[in-house]
Amino acid sequence: MKQGKTLELLAPAKNLECGIEAIRHGADAVYIGPARFGARQAAGNNVEDIAELCEFAHRYWAKVYVTVNTILRDDELQDVEKLIWQLYEAGADALLVQDMAVLKMNLPPIALHASTQCDVRSVEKVRFLASCGFTRVVLARELSIHEIREIHEACPDVELECFVHGALCVSYSGQCYASQYCFGRSANRGECAQFCRLKFDLQDAQGKVLVRGRHLLSLKDMNRLDYLEEMADAGVCSFKIEGRLKDVSYVKNIAAAYSRKIDSIVSRRSEYFRASSGHSTYLFDPAPEKSFNRGFTDYFLFGRGADIFSFDTPKSTGERMGTLDGVGRGWLKVSGSRQFHNGDGLCFKGHDGQLQGYRVNRVEGDRVFLFLENGQMPIVRTGTEIYRNYDQEFEKILSKDSASRKIRVRIVLSETPYGFRLLMADEDGVEASVSIEWKKEPAKSSQESNIRTQLSKLGNTPFEAADVKTDMSENWFIPSSVLSELRRQVSEALEKNRAARRIRPERGIAVRQDYPLASLTYLGNVMNASARSFYTEHGVGTVADAFERRLPNGRTAIMFCRHCLRRALGACPKGNNPVRLDEPLSLCSTDGHRFPLRFDCAHCQMQVLTDLDAD
Repeated sequence: MKQGKTLELLAPAKNLECGIEAIRHGADAVYIGPARFGARQAAGNNVEDIAELCEFAHRYWAKVYVTVNTILRDDELQDVEKLIWQLYEAGADALLVQDMAVLKMNLPPIALHASTQCDVRSVEKVRFLASCGFTRVVLARELSIHEIREIHEACPDVELECFVHGALCVSYSGQCYASQYCFGRSANRGECAQFCRLKFDLQDAQGKVLVRGRHLLSLKDMNRLDYLEEMADAGVCSFKIEGRLKDVSYVKNIAAAYSRKIDSIVSRRSEYFRASSGHSTYLFDPAPEKSFNRGFTDYFLFGRGADIFSFDTPKSTGERMGTLDGVGRGWLKVSGSRQFHNGDGLCFKGHDGQLQGYRVNRVEGDRVFLFLENGQMPIVRTGTEIYRNYDQEFEKILSKDSASRKIRVRIVLSETPYGFRLLMADEDGVEASVSIEWKKEPAKSSQESNIRTQLSKLGNTPFEAADVKTDMSENWFIPSSVLSELRRQVSEALEKNRAARRIRPERGIAVRQDYPLASLTYLGNVMNASARSFYTEHGVGTVADAFERRLPNGRTAIMFCRHCLRRALGACPKGNNPVRLDEPLSLCSTDGHRFPLRFDCAHCQMQVLTDLDAD
């Protein structure tokens, strides 16, 4: 068995197909939502599909984690408990949980992971969750590598899972109530309406518009591909890709890119190993910029940096292709080394800052002809940056079989007193052997080549022959049909032995410990009596209702953001020569609602408050 620290690539699965392709393209684990209670209402799956995914993943010792991470009503608790047993029997390796009511249920011995919705960003919170039996926590996306290292050093036995790629919530996960407040759709119950991707005006205290009609809460997408090794050294064991609403081509491309990067780490660092078996071979060159993205940011990993936001558009800009060199009748001339193809999606920011997109009709030399529905050419200036947000050729490759995953095996054919024996040993040290009684007859010609050929034909099995050897006293004749039957039997036996050796994660041992806070506000997301009882049993004196049950009195924060508009405008008090603004500032939505902003500089945080006009 492998010894050392395992590194896990954790990929999203909108459905069974995405989950299988994630594993094929190098993921060590996938996370998937059931039909209900999975924090992504539009990405639910039946238990039968989850069971099929588990069966496929477990062939490679990959894992399947199921999201049961919404906050729950009292009338849902019985259904959730029943579902958890079904998921355990289906083979799920762990549950991602937010609502502490789950810990008071009659549970099977399934591992529990604390969801990012638990808002985990302190040593004290991690210690508490570990004392409750959680073996892993998903840390808040906003934490720096220094903060991650501090948590790992204080809690070395707790697995740390961190997001490394994908869309960013502008508010701390689990602490966003804007969707519930404005639309009656709870993000904590999987119904986020993406309030943060809307257009807003920014107004000062006198109602003066400082910024008009921009997506002021919309962030770029996370991309930490170049920093996985630093994160591993800081204590991260699981690298998580966001995207349970993303399509299969996204999953293939991003999983492959990150899997390659992790492979390069483990090839150089003897203390690190992949968390699952096998290796993936790709029929394409992974390129994250070719999949949906709003531009990239490492997002506070090394502290607060510039340009984490995407004010111009919440849509995908894709990959930069070059700059505009000229405009003609129906065509654009783009400078750059990359080539457009017929059917590509092309986009750029217009003179008003808004993203404009067009389909490429055809390409002739350096001229890119656009498909114009109304025959009207866009108004665009020379020097404008041009992007491709849909690569027709790349997507065509990903629409087909684009990767295979195989476990390397060593095969040895030897003789016995009464026939022959075939041994197969995999890269994890698991072995299987089968024997056959067969009359030995000397062959008239060398059998070595045919033996290697026949025993290497592992076809639809998860195995790939890395080495085939023979150990026999003479050049015996063995029919190809006999070799094929031995190969089939030993492959099946090895799969069974691997299944028997697979270690299913276990839940941690619970040890009584008080919750870090003496009281809980609506930020505790307590929606049922069982969760309330859990917290009171752990030393919490007062427990307020969840925002979804009762709107708190007075002006209330509905978003808690590390993103700061005051800083974006050059008005951060900690900066050099900050711009002076007439505060308080407010966000004004297109339907006229005004949301005041509160700046908590001590914690470097911006809060969005409830509507000024709702009182």
